[in-house]
Amino acid sequence: MKKYLKNRRLSVSLADLRLANPTILASGILGYSAETLKSIVEGGAGAVLTKSVGLKPRVGYANPTIAQTSCGLINAMGLPNPGIDEFVKEIREAKTGLNVPLIVSIYGFSAEEYATVARKAVDAGADAVELNVSCPHVRETGSEVGQNPKILAEVVGKVKAAVDKPVIVKLSPNVTSIVEIAEAAVKAGADAITAINTVKAMAIDTETTMPILSNKIGGLSGPAIKPIAVRCVYEIYEHVKVPIIGCGGIVNWRDAVEFLLAGASAVQIGTAVAQKGPNVFRAVTRGINVYLKRKGFESVNKIVGLSHRS
Repeated sequence: MKKYLKNRRLSVSLADLRLANPTILASGILGYSAETLKSIVEGGAGAVLTKSVGLKPRVGYANPTIAQTSCGLINAMGLPNPGIDEFVKEIREAKTGLNVPLIVSIYGFSAEEYATVARKAVDAGADAVELNVSCPHVRETGSEVGQNPKILAEVVGKVKAAVDKPVIVKLSPNVTSIVEIAEAAVKAGADAITAINTVKAMAIDTETTMPILSNKIGGLSGPAIKPIAVRCVYEIYEHVKVPIIGCGGIVNWRDAVEFLLAGASAVQIGTAVAQKGPNVFRAVTRGINVYLKRKGFESVNKIVGLSHRS
């Protein structure tokens, strides 16, 4: 591993997780197998996150599930996964070869399901779980949980009681007040917050006159949502005391630094990985390191929330 990935300037603590650098693979991007997770680590990520997995196998939606836009991607995959009982094999295999924290993204259709999936993931070796309570295109889970503070609190509480590892809650921007949702999650015991998931969106084919995605509605990711995500991180930072993971449209080191200045302790990269490959993590980390040296900061932690100075 490159020297700049090991230096103290870049290391961060996230709940009980120790990362050599503040970059994390976002959920759903190449987090399908132990082999692909290892390729992400080789690309320089400080931690990896799996695809979202539920209690039972799920096929997901029929194609087309992804639409390209001029400013990112719209996807409606439908949370396809083999179910946690099968996916634990990938978790165990990944843990044997990874030297970075492994976070498992989970979802459920009830608080009890979330807790059961979380417990099985942790028993298999997950270093933390991220609760997907913000998927914009699957009914009765995802954003329907994350938009209701009462239901969200119940889910977080059940999961916290079931596992002894950090519980991260990934929030939806498709709400009236993301601060209210973040506060409810933290009050219920969340150890960290990820902001944000994709923004509800759609695309229509002008020739066929029909929606492009089979599900019609999907989630927009990529550069277009970065200003929204930065705003969300900034607002949440002023109201909660747990670490925040910034996510949404990061393609280079400047984007990552912007999130850190807004209040994020670490950042997740997703769409850029699909477009640029795993080495995007190394490029972003190198840029952050050069920025810190140029500005005279001995640690990346020194710039977290720096934009909130009076």
